[in-house]
Amino acid sequence: MTRAAMLRGLSRAIVYTQTGDPTSVLSARTFSLPPPAPGTLNVKLLLAPINPADINVVQGVYPARPSLEALPDSAPTDQLFVAGNEGVAQVTHVASDVAGLNVGDWVIMTKPQSGTWASARQLRPDDVLKIPREAGEVHAATITVNPPTAWNMLNNFVHLNEGDFVVQNGANSAVGQAVIQIAAARGLKTLNFVRNRPDFPDLASKLKALGATEVLTYDDLTDRALVKTIMKDWTAGKGIRLGLNCVGGKDTTNMMRLLGEDAFLVSYGAMSREPLTLPTSPFIFSNLTCTGYWQARWSKTHSREDKESLMKSLVDLIVAGKASALKEPEHEILTIGAQDSDEVAAQKVRDIMSKLLKGQYGKKVLLNMESPV
Repeated sequence: MTRAAMLRGLSRAIVYTQTGDPTSVLSARTFSLPPPAPGTLNVKLLLAPINPADINVVQGVYPARPSLEALPDSAPTDQLFVAGNEGVAQVTHVASDVAGLNVGDWVIMTKPQSGTWASARQLRPDDVLKIPREAGEVHAATITVNPPTAWNMLNNFVHLNEGDFVVQNGANSAVGQAVIQIAAARGLKTLNFVRNRPDFPDLASKLKALGATEVLTYDDLTDRALVKTIMKDWTAGKGIRLGLNCVGGKDTTNMMRLLGEDAFLVSYGAMSREPLTLPTSPFIFSNLTCTGYWQARWSKTHSREDKESLMKSLVDLIVAGKASALKEPEHEILTIGAQDSDEVAAQKVRDIMSKLLKGQYGKKVLLNMESPV
């Protein structure tokens, strides 16, 4: 058997040829992965999360989407999308002209929409970044979207000193929980708002265990006495200079009233699907700045060195003597077995999509796709 034949193996990917309902447009495709071409490397995907944005990409309602490609063994005209944006992989083969990466290294994706819902892929070294194994598979698989969003929003808009408050809604989201932990590691205080629910005390306890200073509901924002107490007593009259919004609608309008002079309101989502309506007076009299943030745009406009620096900062929170500073997200692993047929593999993914679309999962789902045999 030739070396090329030995290097060639089977892979499987979750794919789609047109956007739409993920429970119907997604399928699985087994293909033969060739030896690494010059300037490439082959990797085995270890874990790849299913994020809400990934579902929106498949639906065709997200600003970013993967590029059409023809998988190996397919005709050039047989083009499709490979799903998945984020994940951690292990290098299995490296072309002779690729430097800085070795077999066995762990890498994460730096190129958005890299098609990570697969068992193995062939990638360019510029599209990956080495990450220490000490980070752990779950952290590594989920480190390129939510934690960087939280980190950059906390660092790139307002200079905050130890003891300063940050206010946010959607505090129980993946980004919201990362904000709480990163802020706590910096000595910042967080005022966190969530939707009222029967298990609110349990949720509040969970967020406080992560480092949240206070946890309230959106209903509390209508309590004028409480709002006055927050602004006068909790923040010592300083006012809050950074607000983070992923909800929109009237709850964000109410939250904005907690912001002080020269504050930034940074929006990174719109879970309520309601418009963001703000009064004019804070812009005129308090110099409020209202802006948006999208991690994918940051990735496109920043250098590899910037990305390496950001990842190092996050990994330090995980492994450099600060193991409690950034915890693994609550998760469940969905394994696509080596013996599963393509139809069985696709059905497993479509079934989990149906549950996610119905809001039946409070945990992050991570795909573990074994190479078919």
